Amino acid sequence: MFLIKIKTAWNLGLKSISVVMIYRLRIKLKLHPVCRLDGFSPAAPFFSSSQLPVSSLPVVSEWNDHVSLFSNFKISLSEKPPNWLANPLTGKDLKNSMVPWWMIGDFEASTGDIKLVWECSRMEWVVAFAQRARTGDEQTLMRLNLWLLDWLQKNPPYLGHNWKCAQEASIRVIHLACAAVILGQYSDSLEGLQQLIRLHLKRIAPTLSYALSQNNNHGTSEAAALFIGGSWLSHLGSPEGKDWENLGRKWLEDRCKNLIEDDGSFSQYSVNYHRMVLDTYSFSEVWRRQLDLNPFSVDLIKKLKSASFWLYNLVSPASGDAPNLGANDGALLLRLTNAPYRDFRPTVQLSMALFCNENAYIGKGSFTDQLEWLSVKPGAKQADTYTSQVFDNGGYAVLRHYETMLLLRYPRFKFRPSQADIFHIDLWRAGENILCDAGTYSYNADPDMSWYFSGSPGHNTVEFDCRDQMPKLSRFLYGGWLKTEFISSIFQEDDSICISGCYVDFKKAKHRREIKLSGKSLKVVDKVSGFKTKAVLRWRLSEGGWKIRKENCSILLTNGKDTMVIKSDVPIARAELVKGWKSLFYMHKSPIDVIEVEVETDGQFLTEYRWSD
Repeated sequence: MFLIKIKTAWNLGLKSISVVMIYRLRIKLKLHPVCRLDGFSPAAPFFSSSQLPVSSLPVVSEWNDHVSLFSNFKISLSEKPPNWLANPLTGKDLKNSMVPWWMIGDFEASTGDIKLVWECSRMEWVVAFAQRARTGDEQTLMRLNLWLLDWLQKNPPYLGHNWKCAQEASIRVIHLACAAVILGQYSDSLEGLQQLIRLHLKRIAPTLSYALSQNNNHGTSEAAALFIGGSWLSHLGSPEGKDWENLGRKWLEDRCKNLIEDDGSFSQYSVNYHRMVLDTYSFSEVWRRQLDLNPFSVDLIKKLKSASFWLYNLVSPASGDAPNLGANDGALLLRLTNAPYRDFRPTVQLSMALFCNENAYIGKGSFTDQLEWLSVKPGAKQADTYTSQVFDNGGYAVLRHYETMLLLRYPRFKFRPSQADIFHIDLWRAGENILCDAGTYSYNADPDMSWYFSGSPGHNTVEFDCRDQMPKLSRFLYGGWLKTEFISSIFQEDDSICISGCYVDFKKAKHRREIKLSGKSLKVVDKVSGFKTKAVLRWRLSEGGWKIRKENCSILLTNGKDTMVIKSDVPIARAELVKGWKSLFYMHKSPIDVIEVEVETDGQFLTEYRWSD
């Protein structure tokens, strides 16, 4: 294990690790400049009446008389602001809410999952209120200013939980800027709004190096906030704004170059974080155009074209949903429409229009409303039709057979993996997720269930000897990053689309998976060897009502519509239909049927899943 830790540290990068260690030490010793930050809360108002024509576009229904936290937990609202310093589900107030943010621990038991507290303070409501004000609702404009003033009174500069995370501060900047675009108030912003933006940039800039060392969406979010907020203040005549703008632009370019692969894959190996990064860059480009700033580099646009195409290929055009792959914390940066949380089409349409000059989807819908709210013209042509694709830089293969789509996950870990999902299969039929990923559930649940959701039990793959394919070294870190022994190209055999691959894990267990996707069925051959006691094959079944029948070395399952047959060339020690979990929304889980088939010797599974039309 010691050697695994050393190798993992090397993979993470000694520079990144040293930045984190030095940052934490300076914070602990109170030597970091951020420990000496101070400021004062600006006075209202922050937004004035819009001078733009009254809009007839549909507005977001959230943040009127209710809000659905993480797009799931419905909370009633009144005209009064919410309690910014309480858990909105329990109503329990936070402890230490008025101490400097850097003195608050990352995972305090009294706080629970801090993301519950942060959710309302992301200021998504600023955008919703701006939309209603743009329709001529002056009362909502008053409410917007009242809530902003109340937030500042309850969250004095740099005190308490809501100043703890610079990414959260960055999301607030982006939402304030989005509201300014909707109301047409970025060129003549009130002094209170300017001071509010300045307060946030002073919080973000000093800890940017820490965010960058994570090689994830924290760096992109914070760079975007500095670029947007800095250029905003510079546009309004503030001399300090230009330095923030240049710093933000520099790191937007750098993060795109280093975190987005040539094939469009993003460093976090997550569909939802991929959406967040695209929304971040998309709004940065919208903002750049609004202020007529110098264009981003050709290389940045090229990478974002690839990233847009990546997500376009994974999203169902029928439902807008996509595989629940990788970490998913419920983030949705640009909520300008009433599209459900799991509808990715507004993001895809916006990024394809901005970076590819293409339309992903035909007709009108929430995806066209997104463009209109941001004054973005549709693309000049229609995007290419869907085909099977390999995104090898990130380790994804997308197989398509008419209405059926299969996603295979395989290891290509340039960056740290967040889930043990090696050789996971996600299967979709006509927009329906037939074989699904477990999702994430929570980063800080009590009891801790991360072993299930991020581990092998949460995926359609094989688990060896009751362990993950990689050892978990900490809450967010796996060691022993895997590589494939081989991965084939996608090929056609008769009427089937095929792919195969093989890996050997850190304890020398071997898994070879062969896939054949046709119009009527999916066939998967899993060859397993090198384990000590047992290998368990799992298939996570989307719908309930499954029944199981065992016949020697063969297992038959049916739900009255679809059927699955699993055979083994060695004796089956256990075959059981168990209750599992899936989490489509952060902090929420629901039961599903999972078939587990266990063998105790090297052998081969043959799975055939047949669906009805």
